[in-house]
Amino acid sequence: MIQRSFSFGERVSGSMEAGRQPVQGNHRIIRALRTAVLKFFCRTEFFFLIAGFLLGRAVILSTLTPFILPFFATIFWLNRRKKWRVSAAPIAGALTVSVGQAFYAVLALLAFLVAWKMMQTLMKNKEGRWLPVLVLLIGFFVRLLYQAVFTLDLVWSDALTAAAESSLAFLVMLIFMQSVPLLSARVSRKLYKNEEMICFVILLSSILAGTIGWTTLGISVDHVLARYAVLLFASAGGAAIGSTVGVVIGLVVGMASVTSLYQMSLLAFSGVLGGLMKEAGKMGTAAGLIIATLLIGLYGGGYSNLSGEVIDSLTAVLLFLATPKELIQRLSFYIPGTREYQKEQQQYIRKLRDATVSRVEQFSSLFQMLAKSFSPPAEEVPGEEEVFLSKVTAKSCRNCFKKEYCWVKNAAQTRQLMLQLRDESRAGRKGENARLHREWRDHCARSEKTMDLISREQGLEEVRKRMMRQVKESRRLVADQLHGVSQVMRDFAGEMKRERGLHDWQEEIILAKLNGAGLLVESVEIYSLESGAVDIEMLLPQDDYQACEKVIAPMLSGILGEGIVVEKRSSSEFSGGPCRAAFASAKAYDIETGAATAARGGGFVSGDNFALFDIGSGKYALAISDGMGNGERADAESKETLQLLAKVLKSGIHETLAIKSINSILSLRSTEEIFATLDLALIDLQNAKSKFLKIGSNPSFVKRGSHVFMLDAGNLPIGMIEEFDVDVRTEQLKSGDLLIMMSDGIFDAQKQIENKEAWVKRKIRELQTDNPQAIADLLLEEVIRMADGQINDDMTVIAARISHHIPKWSSISPGAEKETTVLRKERVGQT
Repeated sequence: MIQRSFSFGERVSGSMEAGRQPVQGNHRIIRALRTAVLKFFCRTEFFFLIAGFLLGRAVILSTLTPFILPFFATIFWLNRRKKWRVSAAPIAGALTVSVGQAFYAVLALLAFLVAWKMMQTLMKNKEGRWLPVLVLLIGFFVRLLYQAVFTLDLVWSDALTAAAESSLAFLVMLIFMQSVPLLSARVSRKLYKNEEMICFVILLSSILAGTIGWTTLGISVDHVLARYAVLLFASAGGAAIGSTVGVVIGLVVGMASVTSLYQMSLLAFSGVLGGLMKEAGKMGTAAGLIIATLLIGLYGGGYSNLSGEVIDSLTAVLLFLATPKELIQRLSFYIPGTREYQKEQQQYIRKLRDATVSRVEQFSSLFQMLAKSFSPPAEEVPGEEEVFLSKVTAKSCRNCFKKEYCWVKNAAQTRQLMLQLRDESRAGRKGENARLHREWRDHCARSEKTMDLISREQGLEEVRKRMMRQVKESRRLVADQLHGVSQVMRDFAGEMKRERGLHDWQEEIILAKLNGAGLLVESVEIYSLESGAVDIEMLLPQDDYQACEKVIAPMLSGILGEGIVVEKRSSSEFSGGPCRAAFASAKAYDIETGAATAARGGGFVSGDNFALFDIGSGKYALAISDGMGNGERADAESKETLQLLAKVLKSGIHETLAIKSINSILSLRSTEEIFATLDLALIDLQNAKSKFLKIGSNPSFVKRGSHVFMLDAGNLPIGMIEEFDVDVRTEQLKSGDLLIMMSDGIFDAQKQIENKEAWVKRKIRELQTDNPQAIADLLLEEVIRMADGQINDDMTVIAARISHHIPKWSSISPGAEKETTVLRKERVGQT
């Protein structure tokens, strides 16, 4: 039984494989035929042969043939391999019209060849620029020559006809130079402009004009092909592209046959209806053509010709239904404005972005490696004492008669005494230890010379170590800067990786909500719906009454469930013009600041400087710097410290690394002892978490209700030592807190007061206002009044108040809760 069931399974699988083999064989045959057809078209220049033949037949306005000469010029300009064979196609097409038309084509070809050779000789590599002008001149004179040969008489109307035809040839040449290269296999660009697509449609229309007059079984070939082209473009590009193609093809075909001028209306209407109904598939687009045929056909020829128009349309519909969907989708990739074109464009932009991100990440890793290579190695000096002793003994003990006594019999004692002398010289107490010097004189025969050598070598050693410390600090500065730049570039690459999502559905919800409230909003563009990083742009016809701030921002806050503010608003130059507004997430906290300063002795130049600035990413910085001493030198030191701080922090480098970098710069730039204090507070306006970095500065104070507490951290002033660790203190502030920062001129003004911290706390607690500027002015005035009007040092005080962000305008949007819930779910799904 087992063997039988196994045999039965083999028979079933064999029959299934036998059924698959014919299907796979059919696919292979179809694929091979498709490949063969494509190769045939490419190798034999099939398209150019057919196009040339039809363009040779195309005649507009009964007598004008402006397509033959531009076709010759385009073929030779593209330098086709089989250009002579292709050039014979227009002559053959013209011969089917009349012998005179063929004679005109031959005459135009010969004239162009002569002029083309002359242009190549005179204008090397620049003939393409003057090619339309050459076509214009040749077309005019060839038409006059043709009229003179066949009519043996020239009148002024012949000159006008030649001028009109040559002008059209000039325009056609410009169009062919834009459209014909798009058909070349060497053009790999996939994104085309609207102008290029219109030029291609005009080329297609010109080719279709050569089919006018062809009929088979009562069917007009030109009508069928024109309507088939409109169906293709309407299905691929929509109503706008369909109507444009219909107008262009109808205009060219109508100029070729005046009796078919109403075809322009039929084709344009078909393109509009087919494009509007393209969502229903091929049947919807085809239905648009049939409806347009029934309506416009009655207008064009009445009931008598309606049956012929319907048959032409049904034939075009059959061709359209037989067209593979892949071809229509492929065509939509090249039409600007379509969804497929946008996807292709986004993919192209994504490739550029990925290449840029990859390059930025490579630079980031490069800077990281450079930072590691510049990082100073661990300070390990093995045998430092032996190296020092060898240098001294090489100059003093080598030729001494007691060398064996000192370094063989009493080596330990000699070594100990010399190292003690070195320590004495290093400490700057030379000659103070009389017992040591007496022992050394009793021990060494050349005691004075040896002590001078020890002192000199010790001085050289100190100079060398100082230089090594500076080199080490310089390397550390470069390494820190490279590390900071690497981190900034890595963060930048991470931000570039975040794509702009498609928010069509959310945009429709917001637009419908705003329009339902009576607001005229033309468009809504959502770039980000991430919580805390919302980015929305809107275009309004006008905004004379500040509807963005008063109505739209509060409504968006209700819809999105978080505070939204107007980040940027640009109005038109003229009154009543359109307005573009950008909306972003509001900061959870606002900060209000105030500052007061006074120079020593009431002067104009103060050694204290302060800075209040936004460093981006929702953080705000408050800083006070006090240069050493007073006057212009101290003012320059503190001002430069704050400028360096602002530049480094705004670049995105971490605050601790920024402080270390500034310290290294200030300590290495001069050999003088020039110091500067720095009191820095970084407040995150999203959560009110604050970081305090105090470099040789005074404590800060926070007033929370009736309670005042002090914030302090111990760090030496900037520039005093080359290497130090920054002590950062983190504090969670709350809404309503008052932050007071001050320089030593305020804090140390009351020298007679022992507990200065308690005195400052009491003065802050007694303040009856929460206005930061008033607090700064009152504290400065109180200190000066307590000192009997004397200003013995530069004084600076900064006050800041933290508060919850409250929108300036607020409203209740009906029905906003539903949209808020939906958009929140959408956000979670995107995240």
